Amino acid sequence: MKISEILARNVPSISFEVFPPKVDADFADVEHAVREIARLRPSFMSVTYGAGGGTSRYTLAIAEEIKRDFGVPTLAHLTCVSSSRKTVDEQIDRIRAAGIENVMALRGDIPAGHEADKRDYHHAVDLVRLLRGKAPDLCIGGACYPEIHPESADQKTDIRYLREKVEAGCDFLTTQMFFDNHLLYNFLYKIREAGISVPVVAGIMPITNARQVERAIHLSGAMVPQRFRALVDRFGSDPAAMKQAGIAYATDQIIDLYANGVTNIHVYTMNKPDVAEKILGNIRCFLG
Repeated sequence: MKISEILARNVPSISFEVFPPKVDADFADVEHAVREIARLRPSFMSVTYGAGGGTSRYTLAIAEEIKRDFGVPTLAHLTCVSSSRKTVDEQIDRIRAAGIENVMALRGDIPAGHEADKRDYHHAVDLVRLLRGKAPDLCIGGACYPEIHPESADQKTDIRYLREKVEAGCDFLTTQMFFDNHLLYNFLYKIREAGISVPVVAGIMPITNARQVERAIHLSGAMVPQRFRALVDRFGSDPAAMKQAGIAYATDQIIDLYANGVTNIHVYTMNKPDVAEKILGNIRCFLG
């Protein structure tokens, strides 16, 4: 099933993101975690793709397994900035051959020392255009930033580029993590005013240990509200308490989003089945 069909139902849904192992030795552990999450029967699952395609073979293998063994629709990530046109073309062919109907088109992180004039791709919109032309049957997702892309000059410029990406063929958008729902509501108002009408899936990251906070800020540029910082200050030294508090905070965000008409939530699970299960248990009665 295509993600666009799921989102078109306009009823509360929840999806989970998982990531492949970085090395072969970790595959069994990751596969077990992924299968446990898939057993929860989310609306769909996304599988990330390492910089430069380093975990690409795992991405597709895991996406195929989720779809085949659990019947859960899958979204395979694909990055382009550090890959050649040939590599990206081959990966698209593999995705289609595997029967995967959904692709998350991302630029990806630029490796250190990677010269711009030697790249086949510079932005995610380049990949979106390729996918729409080469595989028009695929459902294409794109990323967006409720605050601002870390490399953008300002939000107005950021939204202009986002509209370009949607016009190139994105069927839906998924947000980077955020910890203050008002930032999302403000962002949604601005992009609708700018003529961006595709569905937006809200990305929620449950912070279950104190070390994740600074990493989350570094990766996404997300603003961490004082309310959440106080939670980390109070419970960060107690792993069990911090996990419970982080799950409660994420649950509160999700319920508030549902209450305010944001129907589609994507949880960055960090391959933690217990976290996914507890969040799902907390919000199950809201799901369509």
